[in-house]
Amino acid sequence: MSEPMVQIRGLVKTFEEGRVRAVDGVDLEVEAGEFVAIMGPSGCGKSTLLNLIAALDAPDAGRVVIAGHDLAHKHDLDHYRAQDVGLIFQLDNLLPSLTARENVEVPMLGQGRRRDERRARALELLQFVGIEERSDSRPPKLSGGERQRVAIARALANDPVVVLADEPTGRLDSATSARVLELLETLQREHGLTLIAVTHDPNVAARADRILRMIDGRMVAEDQPSRGESVSVGT
Repeated sequence: MSEPMVQIRGLVKTFEEGRVRAVDGVDLEVEAGEFVAIMGPSGCGKSTLLNLIAALDAPDAGRVVIAGHDLAHKHDLDHYRAQDVGLIFQLDNLLPSLTARENVEVPMLGQGRRRDERRARALELLQFVGIEERSDSRPPKLSGGERQRVAIARALANDPVVVLADEPTGRLDSATSARVLELLETLQREHGLTLIAVTHDPNVAARADRILRMIDGRMVAEDQPSRGESVSVGT
């Protein structure tokens, strides 16, 4: 058997000089092509865990291994963040002065792609998420759902091995959320992408292969819902 895409062992992250254990000894494995949803009450450590996997923060103890590579031994974490992981946030974090296409091109800067290659890749991804006709529009002119689809396209720019989504539908209405979920499901099911999503949205969790529940920085339960079934938030 091949090794898991994501392996986490004994992960710990503290704040306030050790008084707050945001992540408290988490162990986790995610197989290649798997969709895992992480649920739990606000402040339980979900987003902190995602930030540790993304190397946006460093753990106090434990290991994060992505595609067989221990992040503690990686000398160029900027390259890892740009090339190996795609990030989707609740706030789309698009640059308002750039067009949708230019926003998608941003992660490709400094990655050895020519300008015409970056442009072609960005337009290809905007077509995939269904808003190629808005490629020259800037974020203030886009709806919330359109901005989130641009953010998904941006996350895919460098063909990451793992996509990390933090409340990807948290600011969207139900109809727009459904379209975003269909995109994420297509990525995972048809393109074999490994997806880890932190969410309070039971509709997101219902599409996952597994649901992991966190409380007080620890993994406390695991479910395997049938696709499309309602999932309780469990807060």
